[in-house]
Amino acid sequence: MITEDKKEEIRAAADIVEVVGDYVKLKKSGSGFTGLCPFHNEKTPSFHVTPRLNIYKCFGCGESGDVFNFVMEMEGISFPESLKTLAERYGIDIPDEHVKGEDERTHKREGIFHALKFAGLFFHRQLHESEDAKSARNYLEKRGYNKKLWRTFGLGYASSKSTLLREAEKEGIEKEYLVEADLIKPSSRNDGFYDTFRDRLMFPIFNPSGKVIAFAGRILNESKKTAKYINSAQTPVYNKSEVVYGVNFAKNEIRKEEEVILVEGYTDVITMNQYDIKNVVASSGTSLTSGQINILQRYGKRIVMIYDADAAGQNAMERGMNIALEEGMDVQLMELPEGEDPDSFVKQFGKDSFLEFKKKNSEDFVTFTIHKAEKSGKMESPADRSATIKQILESIARIPVELDRQFYVQHLHQKTQMYRKGSDRELFQQLDVILSERRRQERFSRRREERSQQTNKAIPDQPGSQEVRSALFQRKEISKQKRPHYEMEIIRLLLQFGEKMQKFIGHNIGEEHFEDDEIREFYKDIIQRHIKGDEISVEHYMNREKPYPSLLGDILLERYSVSEGLAKRTGGEFRRDRNPILTAKSTMKPLRLNYCERKRKEISEELKTASQEKKEKLVQMMSKLQKEISRIQKISADDLFEIPDYLKGDSNIGVKTFEYKMKGER
Repeated sequence: MITEDKKEEIRAAADIVEVVGDYVKLKKSGSGFTGLCPFHNEKTPSFHVTPRLNIYKCFGCGESGDVFNFVMEMEGISFPESLKTLAERYGIDIPDEHVKGEDERTHKREGIFHALKFAGLFFHRQLHESEDAKSARNYLEKRGYNKKLWRTFGLGYASSKSTLLREAEKEGIEKEYLVEADLIKPSSRNDGFYDTFRDRLMFPIFNPSGKVIAFAGRILNESKKTAKYINSAQTPVYNKSEVVYGVNFAKNEIRKEEEVILVEGYTDVITMNQYDIKNVVASSGTSLTSGQINILQRYGKRIVMIYDADAAGQNAMERGMNIALEEGMDVQLMELPEGEDPDSFVKQFGKDSFLEFKKKNSEDFVTFTIHKAEKSGKMESPADRSATIKQILESIARIPVELDRQFYVQHLHQKTQMYRKGSDRELFQQLDVILSERRRQERFSRRREERSQQTNKAIPDQPGSQEVRSALFQRKEISKQKRPHYEMEIIRLLLQFGEKMQKFIGHNIGEEHFEDDEIREFYKDIIQRHIKGDEISVEHYMNREKPYPSLLGDILLERYSVSEGLAKRTGGEFRRDRNPILTAKSTMKPLRLNYCERKRKEISEELKTASQEKKEKLVQMMSKLQKEISRIQKISADDLFEIPDYLKGDSNIGVKTFEYKMKGER
């Protein structure tokens, strides 16, 4: 395994703000950063990154951890893989023999990524060196793409022969990984395998951190009766509905401009980058999906959609617009002059003209739809006007925030008043009808899903199906479980107030008092280290194995806290623990009470099946427990736990000897 020293070297080099920033648009907030959580859909930021502690925490869904956890979750990889990924990013050498996957899935993903990386380098080299790639080189030169651009975007060439398979086998890459990466396919004649991409210009597709996850291949001989583009199929590392082409190049510029430009083609992205317009992405050869919009939302809230003027392009734009609205984005639409696409327009007129044209001609979806209807004559007859207005209201109904919907309805009213001659009341009434129907459809869909789940439960499990189901839902179910706040508070006190606090708490509660398994192990580890005299600190546990860094995120970060700025404005000093010992007492009381109530419940269940002799003992135990529960409930937390001599007079943790002062002495 990777040595502890090497792990610490990687941890020290990896900037958590920079790493998280690859996936989330972060905004400075106090001593940390906030943004929209990448682990669940949300409209208001509840995701926090704290550089000082090197941890992140979402107060919406509860996800938390350190930089390694974040990479593991976002990339779907194991701990060793996350170490290797960050080491590679920050130029830290890890000898191959030190990296061992945790399971078969880890090995498979590593093998697939290795195969894809090899293929990307091989295709790129072929573009430069192969005689067969002359047509590809000519095509790129004709488009005005120089070799620097080839290298930036990793462009390549796939030969008409199965050269990738042969070269990969020479490098010792197993066929299993090539098949899993959709780089080769089995022959229908059962006589071996062949390359998936043949005689095509190759566009590697990268994830946000710049790792090759798939390819798109463009045909060079357009006289052939075959698809112009073919894309990699779904693989364990590539889900096309959650991938946006060019986001790895565009993400920082999107943050800077607070805007993303969405185009249709790969070459549109490349050309616009060539002309220094870099906040541009393409939907990777698929109709726009909510998963793709969620990725873009991490970096910017406004999207400018530019699609071809043909029917297919306009239909795709309308579908994408509605999805973007549903996900809460600010949607702008733009149509280029007839016969132009982003590639041709920028080449002909340049960057400044494009930006000026975008500034003057990009419109909100209400204005764009009305202008388009006017140009096509769809605002001339009453029926067409009504249909257009209803279409716009259908789109407004998708907007999640009610206030935003109101503004857009008022905007629609202003834009259509010349046609309607009425108030906005009718528009709001129609919107209510649409929203009611949407809610009805959602209820119907939920009921149908519930019936489907009940049916699935009724079907006997097939061999292995229970394990699969468990693997699919285990994480989701765990994320729903809330850890008892008083158990987490005990750990915080133990970490922050040193040896005397550890001794005080350790003498009053035991590991059996804890309900949460992971918190119990955390407590047990702290107490064992306290007995041995070993270091107990936040820094120590941040550097420990899973789940300690993740638990620290839950324990140390609060959803709401008094800011330093507020404290200064009000002339006070904010201290979370004005009396830490009283805090400890107030925390240990519910911990002990909850433990007693759990034990009482266990005994109650045991009584149902116990023998007569055993029942008498259980009843006695039940009686004692009930008395203890009553005592804990009646007595104050301060009186429940005695203060030992070693704490008396210790002002560091809030225990002070009472001293009366005359009014003039205060």
